[in-house]
Amino acid sequence: MKPTTPPRTFRVKSFGCQMNVYDGERMAEMLAQKGITPAADGEDADLVVLNTCHIREKAAEKIYSDIGRLTKGKTQKKAPMIAVAGCVAQAEGEEIMARAPAVSMVVGPQAYHRLPEMLDRAVAGERSTDTDMPAIAKFAALPERRKIGPAAFLTVQEGCDKFCTYCVVPYTRGAEISRPYSDLVAEARKLVEAGAKEITLLGQNVSAWSGENDKGHAVGLAGLIRDLAKVDGLARIRYTTSHPADMDDALIAAHGEVDKLMPFLHLPVQAGSDRVLRAMNRSHTVESYLRLLERFRAARPDLALSGDFIVGFPGETDAEFEETLSLVGEVAYAQAFSFKYSPRPGTPAATMDDQVAREVMDVRLQRLQAALNRDQHAFNEASVGRTCEVLVERKGKHPGQWLGKSPWLQSVWFEGDVAIGDLVEVDLLEAGPNSLRASVREGALSLA
Repeated sequence: MKPTTPPRTFRVKSFGCQMNVYDGERMAEMLAQKGITPAADGEDADLVVLNTCHIREKAAEKIYSDIGRLTKGKTQKKAPMIAVAGCVAQAEGEEIMARAPAVSMVVGPQAYHRLPEMLDRAVAGERSTDTDMPAIAKFAALPERRKIGPAAFLTVQEGCDKFCTYCVVPYTRGAEISRPYSDLVAEARKLVEAGAKEITLLGQNVSAWSGENDKGHAVGLAGLIRDLAKVDGLARIRYTTSHPADMDDALIAAHGEVDKLMPFLHLPVQAGSDRVLRAMNRSHTVESYLRLLERFRAARPDLALSGDFIVGFPGETDAEFEETLSLVGEVAYAQAFSFKYSPRPGTPAATMDDQVAREVMDVRLQRLQAALNRDQHAFNEASVGRTCEVLVERKGKHPGQWLGKSPWLQSVWFEGDVAIGDLVEVDLLEAGPNSLRASVREGALSLA
């Protein structure tokens, strides 16, 4: 590469999970601290960061397609500088550099705090790759949180030790590690000072978080939540994503006792067949999962449940898929995510016998999503008539219209004299499959 002019504008394009969204926000903050400004909507950026997710089907090939679109028909002088970050970068760093000469930097999810110095080298004409996996050293190097929106993410834990046979996370994000308690409380306070009313605690396996509090006592996620609930100005707490193996009595109790902990639980099950769960190396059974949900619902009766499902895992039979549909019918999820199985290189499932035909997976996914959509709409319909607080997050499409989230993570829209960041008491009036219409209660504005 030849030396080039330092970029003046940037765009971070994040794919996949909420942890990637958090990482993308932090990379944007680092670039802004370096004096580079976000590109305006509709304008080309001088620097584009593709923050990748390896969970996506054919994730690597889609990144090469994005690189092609960014450079097609452009001279080297007019093409943007490109950085590839995230889990695909971690898994295929050297391959990306070899296949895509237009890429200046490849940086993994544990090393992106070194993006500014990599950028300096790129400006000097040097391509670089950094897929080192230091133990959460990046967080100490990230800039202080400043102005943000009313709902913010806070990564508390990274990595996973569960080694589900279909999953690349242990290889791209590393072993489970928890950020220190004091760092998290300090960052949460900074987020609130910067405008956050709601914080979602993030982790590949967030329920595995553990640490020592300011009194030197060992605490788990429930203890962290209880202490964060004491932060002045913080109105709502959520967390995701959890593993059934790490949901303890203290966390269940917190759902019934901590008012700021929202009545929403995302707890992936993946399949409704015990044989398939064993093949996935999931440690729970259908029965243990259902009993766990019963305990959470007993602690918080209005709890909304969410989950993840994979259809077409190698060897899954028609009868085993029907067991998944039966589980869905029994739980009645308020929300859920569902995917067709696709092999990830290096994972045990990728080489298993009896890979399910694509057309079979297509039919199964359509049936599963129809059932999940039915239950989501039913949950929304059952919410009509409720009064609840909505956190105003953004303007709607029409003048005077506002959008926000209910305590149960439903999208709610309404009209009124409010502002972004307000907590507003509303009556839920009408349910659609993906959102609810509401009206603001007279004199119900809360600035909590």
